[in-house]
Amino acid sequence: MNSLIEQKSDLAAYLKMINSFPMLSAEEEHDLAVKFHETGDKRSAYRLVMSHMRFVVHIAKGYLGYGLPLKDLIQEGAIGLMQAIKRFNPSNGVRLATYAMHWIKSEIHEFILNNWKLVKVATTKAQRKLFFNLKKYKKNVQWLSNKEVSKVASDLEVTPKDVTEMELKMSDSEVSYDADEPEILCLEDKRSDFAKIIENNDYKNYIYKNLKNALQSLDERSRFIIQKRYLEEQCTLTELSKTLNISIERVRQIENNALKLLKVYMGNKNV
Repeated sequence: MNSLIEQKSDLAAYLKMINSFPMLSAEEEHDLAVKFHETGDKRSAYRLVMSHMRFVVHIAKGYLGYGLPLKDLIQEGAIGLMQAIKRFNPSNGVRLATYAMHWIKSEIHEFILNNWKLVKVATTKAQRKLFFNLKKYKKNVQWLSNKEVSKVASDLEVTPKDVTEMELKMSDSEVSYDADEPEILCLEDKRSDFAKIIENNDYKNYIYKNLKNALQSLDERSRFIIQKRYLEEQCTLTELSKTLNISIERVRQIENNALKLLKVYMGNKNV
């Protein structure tokens, strides 16, 4: 019990320290990012990191249901934030939080998969997708109905059996977290526009714009598949297989190859 109290005390102190750093205005953020981008100034990088740690905490809180310590989730998110700052180009015209969201979530996802009890059953791309989306579908429902299982399976392109097995394993392995976490987690700062960034989905729009430009580097069939899968109707592999008169596996191969090319292109564009 004493150990648990000490851990809570440490977490509260850690979060209080994070909240002690003032937020940056758009102009301040831009100037610091330019200075770091052009000169590698470490003080500028430090200020960028610490002023965005509230944002990291906000994202990390969304993964508490996996039973891992919040402090660990925050620290992994901070690694993603630092990676984003290294790659961030202020001339792109977006706020750092918008750009960093992907990197923060990516590090947290990897940490969860490497440390949670389900790591051995969430190894394929489809399983990872199911692993991270199943909780969203369940919401406040303890168990999915047969109809809900079928819908999840269809939406995520897995079998109903995959959904049921994952639900059972997640239920067996789930660790509850203390609802009395310090309320200091999200102290409001009137100068912060993080909530507005999330609500307006700036990051999605930013990636969408760059993805459309990157599509021009693909051949016609690859471009068609990516457009139908991600930019337009969000077609399934089965639907595209019928449209193109090729196997589902061939569609999957073309999609994977196209995504790799797009990743290279967008990485070169500092996205």
